[in-house]
Amino acid sequence: MKVPRGGPSGGDGGHGGSVYVVASPHTSTLINFRFHPEFDAERGHHGQGSNKTGKSGEHMVLSVPIGTLVYERTDDPTEPYRLLADLSEEGQRVLVARGGRGGLGNAHFATSTNRAPRKVQPGEDGEDKVLRLELKLLADVGLVGFPNAGKSTLISRISAARPKIADYPFTTLTPNLGVVGLSDDRSFVVADIPGLIEGAHRGLGLGHQFLRHLERTKVLLHLVDVSGESGRNPVADLETLRDELRQYQPALAAKPQLVAANKMDAVSDDTDVRALAARAEALGLPFFRISAASGAGLPELLEGVWRVLAAERHADAAARTLVITTSAGAPDHA
Repeated sequence: MKVPRGGPSGGDGGHGGSVYVVASPHTSTLINFRFHPEFDAERGHHGQGSNKTGKSGEHMVLSVPIGTLVYERTDDPTEPYRLLADLSEEGQRVLVARGGRGGLGNAHFATSTNRAPRKVQPGEDGEDKVLRLELKLLADVGLVGFPNAGKSTLISRISAARPKIADYPFTTLTPNLGVVGLSDDRSFVVADIPGLIEGAHRGLGLGHQFLRHLERTKVLLHLVDVSGESGRNPVADLETLRDELRQYQPALAAKPQLVAANKMDAVSDDTDVRALAARAEALGLPFFRISAASGAGLPELLEGVWRVLAAERHADAAARTLVITTSAGAPDHA
């Protein structure tokens, strides 16, 4: 409606929507980002007459698994990405691309000598960001061992997890999580890390992809095959595993550790078992004889793990790759 001598009445443009990343318990992988790597928040709406400001664009919220690291690419070619957020707790939220500011309508520029200005102020563009998302599992206990050491069988025995189990190397290509329940409402989360091989710290056998999942664990459980079927020496296996951890990241080798001699049901000569027990004792590591297949020794092992884990939790109380592009919503330029 025209208002005679009513003066300017152009409303401001709406702000563009921003992009947020939030840690959600309802998301377990980053696979969706692989097939949909670009995201745009809604742009702001036009300002209207009668000094009506345009509607701001809707924010975009990207849900990622708990334990996701969010990196953003920088302009420095020597440091292409910097850590923006470590989303290690449910509900943690980070702003990754800010929406553009809406433009100003002509009503802002009216003066005593220019009552009907045709001037407006354009809005400011939103941010464009290139992000890298990296998921690290959150678990209390990490199972470490060579391929076919029996990790998948063990986690299927002590939890409700049902990983693929077969008699060939690298049956497990992605970590499995299981919740172990004990008496008196005690529980902990265990991660079945895919089998490591010598040279894993250099990336051999997908070593880097596997080892990074151990970084958030509190306790490491070495599972060593003592059946003799692999043709390897159990003591040498333990030393190799510990050395791979140390060379990948010294902090991993410093975590509390236990040793479990697995496949005791297939042992006819316990010479290697006694040698492994002696080495574990020399290192000050709790040692257990078990059979993941039959269940023998598992109650004692789980109680042993709980004791070490409880001590670690008490100490803590005393003292979680993909590239995606996000664009904040464009503003209305008024």
